[in-house]
Amino acid sequence: MTGTLAPTKPLTAQDRCDRCGAQAYVRATLTGGADLLFCAHHGRKYAETLRASGADIQDETDKLIENRLRGEDHS
Repeated sequence: MTGTLAPTKPLTAQDRCDRCGAQAYVRATLTGGADLLFCAHHGRKYAETLRASGADIQDETDKLIENRLRGEDHS
């Protein structure tokens, strides 16, 4: 979602959305360094507001497409 994100560790199945508890596919790193994790739905919902406040967004929602192509569905 942004091109300026410093390298971070990939999100795993253990990472959960801070809003609903589903698997996280989006990490928002706030200007102070704190991270918020979101599922794809909540990541899309809050991305613009987070970006406007200076957060860097790590978007791994492409994993959902990869999982569906392999016959897996973790959404």
